Amino acid sequence: MKRTTRAGAVLASGLLAATLAACGSSSPSSGTGSAKGPSGTLVISNAQGTQWNCSFNPFLPSVLNTGVTMGQVYEPLVFINTLQSGKTTPWLATAWAWGNNNKTLTFTIRNGVKFNDGTPMTAADVVFTFNLMKKFSALDINSVWSVLSSVTQSGASQVVMTFKAPSVPYFYYIGDQVPIVPEHIWSKLANPVTYADSSPVATGAFMVKPCTPQNITYVANPHYWQPGEPKIAKVLYPAFTSNDPANTYLATGQAQWGSQFIPNIQNVYASKSPDNHYWFAPIANVSLIPNLTVPGLNNVAVRQAMAYAIDRNKVSQIGEYGEEPPANQNAIVTPTFSSWMNGQAAGQYNYTYNPAKAEQILTRAGYTKGSDGIFAKGGQRLSFSVINIGGYSDWVAGMSVIQSDLKAVGIQITPQNLAQNDFLARLYAGSYQLAYNNQTGGPTPYYEFRQWLYSANSAPIGKNASTNWERYINPATDALLNQYATTTDPATQHHIMDQLQQVVLNDVPFIPMTQEVAWYQYNTGSFTGWVTQSNPYALPGEYLYPDAGQLLLHLAPK
Repeated sequence: MKRTTRAGAVLASGLLAATLAACGSSSPSSGTGSAKGPSGTLVISNAQGTQWNCSFNPFLPSVLNTGVTMGQVYEPLVFINTLQSGKTTPWLATAWAWGNNNKTLTFTIRNGVKFNDGTPMTAADVVFTFNLMKKFSALDINSVWSVLSSVTQSGASQVVMTFKAPSVPYFYYIGDQVPIVPEHIWSKLANPVTYADSSPVATGAFMVKPCTPQNITYVANPHYWQPGEPKIAKVLYPAFTSNDPANTYLATGQAQWGSQFIPNIQNVYASKSPDNHYWFAPIANVSLIPNLTVPGLNNVAVRQAMAYAIDRNKVSQIGEYGEEPPANQNAIVTPTFSSWMNGQAAGQYNYTYNPAKAEQILTRAGYTKGSDGIFAKGGQRLSFSVINIGGYSDWVAGMSVIQSDLKAVGIQITPQNLAQNDFLARLYAGSYQLAYNNQTGGPTPYYEFRQWLYSANSAPIGKNASTNWERYINPATDALLNQYATTTDPATQHHIMDQLQQVVLNDVPFIPMTQEVAWYQYNTGSFTGWVTQSNPYALPGEYLYPDAGQLLLHLAPK
């Protein structure tokens, strides 16, 4: 299955020729597109587990996480490449500069950009976008207004952002993760939070024409601001509700780009054609997520016992055919971020597979086993449901291992395999006991930790939490995350991350199972310009935003 996640070389012809540091600028090159314009049709094959609802609202996590809108349709101010240590490329902004002891950030907005209805995109649209997120907090999915105090226009083309405190790491969220929307459309909406945006007006290289529950058709934007781009005329994205037909499409070359789990991929996919290739870069964690408001799961001893009780290696091998490596309870993705690992803390807790220790922890916490073999305390049995995406065959298989391992130590879980839309609705609203999902991560481990642990990303049960789905609230942890945002000193950042790893090891607010990879299959028979391990110019998963837009701009028909 594809995943609901979000990672120096010279860029391919037709894009910006160089990536620049945080006060750089650039102009797009003329590209190598044919004088006849874009041509060819690319087909994407990802099993979403559901049909399309044809919503392209780029502020809604349920839309963003399907990879259908941000990057190829809506665009950010800057592109930041996670796989190249956060390299920056000017996009809708041509330059930026920090000032006032890193408490102001000034962007210069690119001239000559038009929305796909022909209306110019200006600095006023950027200011409007950010203030719209302030007015409707549900749109602020990365809580940028927790650090911003104002966003204003200066002159014809500059946008000045003022922060409450130094906030350099927020550049990733502000520059790379915010879609710029047209004021002339969105200012007329009574409630942008519920806006489906079925025919999006945006600046990206592709337009939606049309969308049906069975298929999304993207066509080249004739108003696109980069001359000669895109080189592809049409992109088809059919809806697959299960793995097998999607895998067949990829293996037979009917689709050229995939981002999903394929069991025994060498035999099932790669061996079918010399044009079939794949690469899986670890970027985040797939985790068992306890709802911390649920009795039993709100007891840290229960969560610690669960962390010891599950054989992560077995989850990796049986669920993922080893294509996703086992995770660690430090929640540090390796080898991508190995330099951030707090080895001393890892050794102190030693969260290896240890069923005996799991039972010891529960016994010390006052739990006793009933005649059914399940631990209980005060009449509360350690028996929970766990929501999962039923169309993700690897997650379903992995959950069977987790279920068996937990039962062996006296904890009962009952999987509920849901359609993706139902799963996400319940996850965001906190309508679950346990869940299985991953975060998007970012250029350093800080970003995934902030997604899991920052209280501003949470919400009361019944209201949508953007990323802190487990409802972890800890002022001391918030303070560490905020402190990280005030410094640019690598040693200080590493020290803070060491302490945050201690939080995850001690409090166990989530339990990493496998390392989420950027699922990526590609066929070189008809198109050139693909991401490769030797040229990782963007995260290559179709669902990873805004990187998917970068990959589409690099591709050209042979």
